[in-house]
Amino acid sequence: MGLLTESDANNNHGLLDSYTTWQEEHPSALDSFEDMIAVAEGKKLVLFLDYDGTLSPIVNDPDKAFMSDAMRAAVREVAYLFPTAIVSGRCIDKVNGFVKLDNVVYAGSHGMDIWTPTGSLKYEDVGQQIKSIDEQGNKVVKFQPAQEFLPTVKEVMEIKPSINWNKGRALEYLLDTFGFTSSSDFLPLYIGDDTTDEDAFEVIRGLRRGFPIIVSSVPRNTKASYSLRDPDEVMDFMVRLAKWKKAKSTA
Repeated sequence: MGLLTESDANNNHGLLDSYTTWQEEHPSALDSFEDMIAVAEGKKLVLFLDYDGTLSPIVNDPDKAFMSDAMRAAVREVAYLFPTAIVSGRCIDKVNGFVKLDNVVYAGSHGMDIWTPTGSLKYEDVGQQIKSIDEQGNKVVKFQPAQEFLPTVKEVMEIKPSINWNKGRALEYLLDTFGFTSSSDFLPLYIGDDTTDEDAFEVIRGLRRGFPIIVSSVPRNTKASYSLRDPDEVMDFMVRLAKWKKAKSTA
């Protein structure tokens, strides 16, 4: 490894200053945790999580984007305490195969396919409902909210198709379909690192409630209000959220 030159040191210092300045507009969700839970007090918190770059690190081989056991445990814990959905650009079988949890809602292909554990959430429109079994043998219910855009299920791709559907619309669909928008005290929290998550951030801003959180270690243009540097900080945030909820439940 070569020695760090003065130019390298200056560049690193400049990047740090730039990120620090950026965080003034998008403060760390960890540093802001107490302020956030003060807002969440007495509210129905609903969690939405991206997968790649949020629950797992970004890797060169997409088939090796595994989440750690510690991350899986953190997601499992918050999902027992709050309604939790994983919204990914991957097809639903892929993200389900990575996460391997039976207490979360899976929204694959940017929310065009949705699986929910049987009985965990109420869904009224039986016309869009298909009962199925996932790879772990769990009974699930599958929805296709954007089915009018897709001639067949087999044509759902992992990339974002050129249709009027995105993670923002998926967020709205989930909140509405599962009855949260009929409540005056729901509070959505969305964590994601991708440009496709910006549509969901925008929806939350439009609701004037909730916490859009971007995962990034560099300054970026974003509609998110808060930030986390990497999946490790995402896990730390979820662990703190679970501890807060359990403490409230036993108080």
